[in-house]
Amino acid sequence: MDDLTRLSQDPRVTVRRTGSPDPGGACVVYWMQRAQRGIDNVALDVAVEAANALHKPVVVFLAPVPFYPNANLRHYRFLAEGIPDISAALAKRNIGFVLRRFPEHSLLHFCEEVKAALVIGDENPMREPEAWRRTAAKKLKVPLWTVDADVIVPARLLEKAQYASHIIRPRLQAHLKTFLIPAKNPRAHVGWKKPAGLASLDLGFDITQDWQLDRSVSPVSAWRGGTAEAHCLLEEFIQHKLHGYGTKRNKPEIDHTSRLSPYLHFGHMSPITVSLAVEKSDAPKADKEAFLNQIITWRELAVNLVRFNPDYDSFECGEPWAHRTLAKHAADPRPVMYSEKQLEHAETHDQLWNAAQMQMVSTGWMHNYVRMYWAKKILEWTRSPAEAHRIAVRLNDKYELDGRDPNGYAGIAWAIVGKFDRPWFERPIFGQIRYMSGESTGRKFDSKKYIRQNLSTKLL
Repeated sequence: MDDLTRLSQDPRVTVRRTGSPDPGGACVVYWMQRAQRGIDNVALDVAVEAANALHKPVVVFLAPVPFYPNANLRHYRFLAEGIPDISAALAKRNIGFVLRRFPEHSLLHFCEEVKAALVIGDENPMREPEAWRRTAAKKLKVPLWTVDADVIVPARLLEKAQYASHIIRPRLQAHLKTFLIPAKNPRAHVGWKKPAGLASLDLGFDITQDWQLDRSVSPVSAWRGGTAEAHCLLEEFIQHKLHGYGTKRNKPEIDHTSRLSPYLHFGHMSPITVSLAVEKSDAPKADKEAFLNQIITWRELAVNLVRFNPDYDSFECGEPWAHRTLAKHAADPRPVMYSEKQLEHAETHDQLWNAAQMQMVSTGWMHNYVRMYWAKKILEWTRSPAEAHRIAVRLNDKYELDGRDPNGYAGIAWAIVGKFDRPWFERPIFGQIRYMSGESTGRKFDSKKYIRQNLSTKLL
């Protein structure tokens, strides 16, 4: 078996356009979208290994567009902050880099300019990016492979929808020895020489300049995108927060979390890098297992939802039992009703909920424990479960740096339509959906401190 055949048969690789690489091609193109990093990136590694087998150079093509669904200035700024790290890492690996942006974002045109022999991309189960990959496979003149670079276990190995954490966990564990391994990070044998006149933006160029996009959501100073920053946060987490994580992770006022979710969303860091670092740490076993359960079991369960359920961001993704019980209580009177605008501006009677909303609006992030409460109260305070789900998704996607992500959709579905949960004791409005009250939730941590921390910042 030759090297190219071996690479194409890797379980992480999907051959979307078949055929042999163009023998007259000048390079291998890596189409970077979801996995925005130059190290610990299995998709990039496949591209480098394929190029080395073909004795050709590799060039990475990154071209942001202003019409990525629900993205705004906050998200694009975080993305842009990661670009210098990508460029620096690629240079160390002898890999070329071309940065463009809409309207000069055409992959097909770029491949013709550089005479691509083969195109490698990364996988993204979200409907719009998946549609872009299908379109590219139809229109490219050379083979296209995509690689599942932002999960640990290739999502396609699970074959179908998984309905609970206890179902997916043993199936993931069976594959961890194969896939939870350090990245090879091979160096390209042949350096790429940029053709004369080939356009590429300077690293400091404002990629959003003149774009028509939502600028109402400002960038946040508490976060900075990029692989280097992600590694700093990972080191800080392991040194100062992983010890005690099992018991302290649900205390939002002290924030004992890793805060890595935005970096995982943008692909600035690999979940394999994070998991291996946690495994190798000297933290207590219980703390390591609690964290690994989140980043492996629950994160990959969320990806599974998006991959196998076309209604992943809709009320319709709920299980039949949840739809039945919510329908039964659809006409139950609500204790209070708020408009979407009131919710967005944190204008409710519940200070804990307002604090959670303000944390998201002001900082671009909400602690996961209060996210559950936040979503469940939207169900209680709106006209219908479908409306509640729609509002929660819109607010999450608009303000969270880690919004527009499988994890967010799975979390909202868990809270509002019982996804990955089981029926609980029946009560008004919620039916058998798990209930959370302000009183009980607030007693489990220093909620007064959390409220003070997050209501001190006023909405603009």
